[in-house]
Amino acid sequence: MPTAIEFSNVSKLYHLGKVNSQYLSLELQRWWTMKVRRKEDPLLTIDQINDLNAKSESHYVWALKDINFKVEKGDVVGIIGKNGAGKSTLLKILSQITSPTTGTIKINGRIGSLLEVGTGFHSEMTGRENIFLNGAILGMRRHEIAKKLDEIVDFSGCERYIDTPVKRYSSGMKTRLGFAVASHLDPEILVVDEVLAVGDVEFREKAIGKMQELSQTEGRTVLFVSHNMSSIRKLCKTGVVLKNGRMDYLGTINDAIEHYLMRNPVLESDAAFPYATKRRGNGALRFQYIRFLSKNGVERSVFEVGEECIIEVGYQATEALKVCNQSRITVSIMSSSTKQVVAWLSSSMFADKIDTNSSTIQFRIPQLMLSEAVYQIKLYAYVDDEAADEIFDAAQLEVLYHDYFGTGKVPIKNVSFVGHTILDYSVSWSGAKSRII
Repeated sequence: MPTAIEFSNVSKLYHLGKVNSQYLSLELQRWWTMKVRRKEDPLLTIDQINDLNAKSESHYVWALKDINFKVEKGDVVGIIGKNGAGKSTLLKILSQITSPTTGTIKINGRIGSLLEVGTGFHSEMTGRENIFLNGAILGMRRHEIAKKLDEIVDFSGCERYIDTPVKRYSSGMKTRLGFAVASHLDPEILVVDEVLAVGDVEFREKAIGKMQELSQTEGRTVLFVSHNMSSIRKLCKTGVVLKNGRMDYLGTINDAIEHYLMRNPVLESDAAFPYATKRRGNGALRFQYIRFLSKNGVERSVFEVGEECIIEVGYQATEALKVCNQSRITVSIMSSSTKQVVAWLSSSMFADKIDTNSSTIQFRIPQLMLSEAVYQIKLYAYVDDEAADEIFDAAQLEVLYHDYFGTGKVPIKNVSFVGHTILDYSVSWSGAKSRII
């Protein structure tokens, strides 16, 4: 297969803080050293990695460093990594929004990019005018764009607003129109960043289907960045894992995801309840944290169907909890799309009262029999039938497809295999365990 993209020692150095005369003097120094004195680029001696959690030792940081890999024509490549790993910088260089500090990129084909909401749109122009503007930027003639116009508008679902200025569009509408334009104006290479997360579930599935169509039936090349491992696994063939601006892994998408999850077991946020939308309660018990553990005790938020999952909840008790008659901690697993409860776990199935000698409760699920989807977790604690603490959207749990039954068939999404059910699970406080069969 011919090569669509080739990265050769691509690096990108950023100057932190203000761009001022010191930055200009550095560029003049580089020019003098490399062009006149014929010596090595002085920037190559800077070795500050792009670690968001590390205190900077200089005003310079390598957002990307020594990136080397090839993308074959028709391949679908998933770019994986934590925030700040260099994913967006890589795509911006590829889309020629910025240039690499060192190294070269060879591109064979026209690129269509969707990197941010409203990329390439003029806010004062209508949706229709922006379609023609984007096509012209890609080098297409007016009659070529006109042939695709109806198809683009229909795919975006924005027909009613197509003659309205884009500045009045919502973020979701801009995403819909932006993707429709980028994917329909005949790009040989389609570059899509995490921006699809802004769209609704229905459009996200539609967009993934379109990218699959471009790759499988039309032989187009796709580079896709996402934190949604289900989408990455479903769409991509090859995976590239970036870490602190450097290549950490290159291989098949399944191996790349496994490598990433093992190296980065806790995804993205260290906050106790990063997704929480509402909290209420009288404070007789207060939740401290929630985390998901694998069979081996590794903390992560992505599991495969049928895998063992331990949900650990930390809490702080009060005197009111110690003298109450009844108390319970309950975990509800809810579908992100339908908001319906698909599984329910509660300490009341094993004991009438919460153990006040402990500050942690674990719900052990031997086999996570949920369909492939991202689920929302709701935590609530009741003390004598009053809400002590209730957290809506306390966490997210992602379940990946796995052929657990060995049939090769994919179950319906966003529902449990056996409908609204109580999963087989056990509860433990301070080492004491019981189990429901």
